[in-house]
Amino acid sequence: MKKLNLYIAKQIIIGFLLVSLSLMSIIWLSQSLRFLDMISSDGITIGVFIEMTSLLMPRIYTILAPISLFAAILFVYNRMLADQELVVMKSAGISPLQLAKPAFWSGFFLLFFNVWVMNVGIPKAENTFNDLEWKVKNNISHLMFREGEFTNIQKQKQLTIFIAKHEDDGSVSGIMINDERNPIRHSTTTAEKGIIIQTATGPRIVLINGTRQEINRKNGQFSSVSFERYSVDFGLKGTRARRKDSVRVRSFHDLIDSLNDASLSKAEQRKWFVEGNKRITTPLLALVYSLIACTGLLISNFNRRGQSKTLFISLGSVVLIQAIDLITGNLAAKNLYWLSIMYANIILPLTICFILLKKTTILQSFKKHKKERVYA
Repeated sequence: MKKLNLYIAKQIIIGFLLVSLSLMSIIWLSQSLRFLDMISSDGITIGVFIEMTSLLMPRIYTILAPISLFAAILFVYNRMLADQELVVMKSAGISPLQLAKPAFWSGFFLLFFNVWVMNVGIPKAENTFNDLEWKVKNNISHLMFREGEFTNIQKQKQLTIFIAKHEDDGSVSGIMINDERNPIRHSTTTAEKGIIIQTATGPRIVLINGTRQEINRKNGQFSSVSFERYSVDFGLKGTRARRKDSVRVRSFHDLIDSLNDASLSKAEQRKWFVEGNKRITTPLLALVYSLIACTGLLISNFNRRGQSKTLFISLGSVVLIQAIDLITGNLAAKNLYWLSIMYANIILPLTICFILLKKTTILQSFKKHKKERVYA
């Protein structure tokens, strides 16, 4: 029996990984389209682009993981029923409760992993994403300027900057700036070193030991000036503030205790408290979906025409539970009484699945003893 459970669990895990990776890859591609303009407008590298889009995946994973597990379990048990493996196992005296153990433990382990993701993985990913987003929008020295390339700062290509090398101390060396923003005076500035700083009016570069050459296009007058220190304004907007931490970044304790936090408004208190409760109910969906996927197939009889009716009921139940979870989560942020419905949406399906499996097990055991008495 132990080997049988391990075999079924192995098939479930393989199916879960295939489905979840496929779904997350599709979602990742769709989410990455929102950040494509950063490559051209903010000048970020492909590596930073991939890192930013990947940091959005943990929050999506918590939604897709229970659905992926449901699909994997449904496929494995349906195939076993179609191949009449479940029929043979039931005839050998293996109860539906025993056959449901691989699905139950798969959902149980995923439940605990999702708890870790929601309370550790997502907050850490959100913080990293906010920091990286701020750097992309403000730290232009490393993300916008690439070594050995000409960079157009403004869309009109009136300000072009070339940087030879990024130094370890944060400065840059080998700088050339071509400035055509003034229609009359065209200037070219070169410098040995420079430091890019952020000011209230926007980023600018402080040049050290260089030369500034300027030509007046109106009268053709040329001038050249050497300097020890000179600053150039990029003409960009001021430093953007770091995005305020979302509720997903908060710890579980802060969320559950939010109703006692006087610094929050009533609406924020409810929103935080609901988020804290969703960190309990959302991981439990993995266990609910895993039992729904196997229960229908384990309690139903073999049908040569297929199990379309059972599959439809199982799928419809999952869709209904997911819809109720989303709806009650939004309504609970306005009225906390909806939290009872949100928890009932988890507890009721779990109870029904266990009752059906136990009832079928007792009925199967009764039929077996009845047959033994007849043969006796």
